[in-house]
Amino acid sequence: MLDKFKDSFREEAKELLGQLESTLLELEDTPTDAELLNAAFRAIHTVKGSAGMFGFDEIARFTHDLENVLDKARSGLVPISKDFIDLALRGRDHIRVLLSSGEDLSEDLRGMTDALMEECRRMAARADAALPRTPESAPAAASPGTGETPAMKEAGTPGASSAGERTYSIRFRPGPDIFRNGTRLLSLLAHLSELGEATLVPHVHDIPGLSEIDPERCYCSWEGFLTTRADKNAIRDVFIFVEGDSSLTIEEIEEARINDARTKRLGELLVQYQHVPPAEITQALSSQKRLGEILIEKGIISQDTLDATLAGQNHARKIQDKTSEAGGALASVRVASEKLDQMVDLVGELVTLQARLARTSLDLKDGSLAAISEQFERMISQLRDNTMSIRMLPIGSTFNKFRRVVRDLSTELGKEADLLTEGADTELDKTVIERLSDPLVHIIRNSLDHGIEPPEEREAAGKPRKGTILLRALHSGAYVLITVKDDGAGLNAEAIRAKAMERGIIAPGQELTEAELNQLIFHPGFSTAKKVTKVSGRGVGMDVVKREIDSLGGTVMISTERGRGTEMTLKIPLTLAIIEGLLVAVGGEYYVVPLASVDGCIEIPEEDLRKVGERRIIPYRGDLLPFVDLRSYFEVPGNVPEIAQIVIANAQDFRLGFVVDNVIGDYQTVIKPLGRMYKDVSGLSGATILGDGTVALILDVNRLAQAVQADSQRKVQAS
Repeated sequence: MLDKFKDSFREEAKELLGQLESTLLELEDTPTDAELLNAAFRAIHTVKGSAGMFGFDEIARFTHDLENVLDKARSGLVPISKDFIDLALRGRDHIRVLLSSGEDLSEDLRGMTDALMEECRRMAARADAALPRTPESAPAAASPGTGETPAMKEAGTPGASSAGERTYSIRFRPGPDIFRNGTRLLSLLAHLSELGEATLVPHVHDIPGLSEIDPERCYCSWEGFLTTRADKNAIRDVFIFVEGDSSLTIEEIEEARINDARTKRLGELLVQYQHVPPAEITQALSSQKRLGEILIEKGIISQDTLDATLAGQNHARKIQDKTSEAGGALASVRVASEKLDQMVDLVGELVTLQARLARTSLDLKDGSLAAISEQFERMISQLRDNTMSIRMLPIGSTFNKFRRVVRDLSTELGKEADLLTEGADTELDKTVIERLSDPLVHIIRNSLDHGIEPPEEREAAGKPRKGTILLRALHSGAYVLITVKDDGAGLNAEAIRAKAMERGIIAPGQELTEAELNQLIFHPGFSTAKKVTKVSGRGVGMDVVKREIDSLGGTVMISTERGRGTEMTLKIPLTLAIIEGLLVAVGGEYYVVPLASVDGCIEIPEEDLRKVGERRIIPYRGDLLPFVDLRSYFEVPGNVPEIAQIVIANAQDFRLGFVVDNVIGDYQTVIKPLGRMYKDVSGLSGATILGDGTVALILDVNRLAQAVQADSQRKVQAS
């Protein structure tokens, strides 16, 4: 049980660290943005508090010193310099390592922790040394657990009584079984207190006698007030790992109510908050006892109500100069990706079942069954669309981590470059996004190493010293186009040609178009680098790109201009789970062509197709296109129809035709992977089940296009 909650903490912490990295990189570009610095501080603060709560003591120990440096930066004592960003990023990376290392840490890892903590302390000490000292003021001491100094409080950090702060009413009732997952409630409440001035009252009236108490059960709840500069989301982050099993209410208190609590008496407050009728207050005041005692004795209010009201009164008297500012919190539900995948699989089965129902109603010619089938089809269509939309994620989450790649690699190569992004809100299937990470890393590394020139060369060529890499995403029908464009030197066509001839990829004197020449860089082991470095020279990067994009059913297009830069565009399908396809038949076999690739369909008499012979070229809308006879390619037996139907599809950077016996029509295709026995079959990307239980194979249009190109090159070389 405890491992389950620790895994949840790791997942949430890694998400916070991902946000922290993006925030720090933005902060490096805009060091005067105080909100970015506050966001970075909150992320580390949340990780620190939660780490201590779940028993990750090494993380809590390390993040304390890192948080201290960030807090001093918020106070203006540590400049937002490259050294500061470097230290914060290395600290963030080290926390990720600690999260993945388990509980038994090696001595080397503990040594790395101590070394980074020492760097944090040195940077903090330099900030303290720069503080002005007077005979009346000794060196500022940090508050335990927060790293705050009196000077910081005067500057208006959380805990100070200054303008810009807000007061919140907090009611927290933990779930009764919260101790069973290892939660340390006192650490959590201490973490809350670090955000500002907190007054918390425990409600203990539900605790049973010793003979009945269960030591693993929580009977307490808390109610109180917090005055802080943090917003409601930051307060909710304190409870981020326990909110699902607890009751939590956070409400901002208006300034007028705070003034009332500070100036009015207890009886007036109880009447105002509708805890006690005015007549009961008047009667109780006639006694010599204290008002609260009398009301409790009469059973009019509980001890908890009295404690909470007095706590609010005391808290209000501590706080001055409050501001009232609306704050909001986003509600979301976290679902394990495995459950989401299972739901998509079930929807896929329903799509197949619906196709079977439609086929059955057609065969039986039953009007009532046909009506039910049509209604079922509409509902399944809506369910499919909604389910697939849940799997769609903005690609910006992947874009953000490439800023770190560009920053670190630029430093390593001695170059200067910025990464610009466009279309970060473009949505793509989560499984596609996960598989895009490695190809994009290779392309960006290639752009920096081979494309962007050193600053001196750029200046000599009349370019800015700092290069630019643009990462852009946009929707295009059933595809997403992802572009990586740099303003570097561009591809060296002569160097590519020479290397290709040296490796025997092309024959000496062989003529290639610009597109064909550019595609040579995707050959396994191909590299024009003159020496092998940590970054390049082994020729494995672009090969990985091509292989992964092909497996996604996508294409890679390159355009380049010598001295101006290179642009690579990845054309990726939106989803890999359920697609619209065009169902075709060849003999007794069925095939599906992805509908997003289909350009059109034509008919040609079989005798005219035979006349084409070895040329395998057909006319289409003023062009001559190559074609693949699927009957011959897949060795399907049977008689050839008198009229051949040809499906024209877009593949790679050209069009080609597929000769079939019959085009049946659109079909909603649930993609099923082929077994391991068939993984090397060229030209197929998967299979689907038709309504009558028949299996239809899904064509891999790109692989078939490559086969056509390879066959064409062999014929050219043979001639």
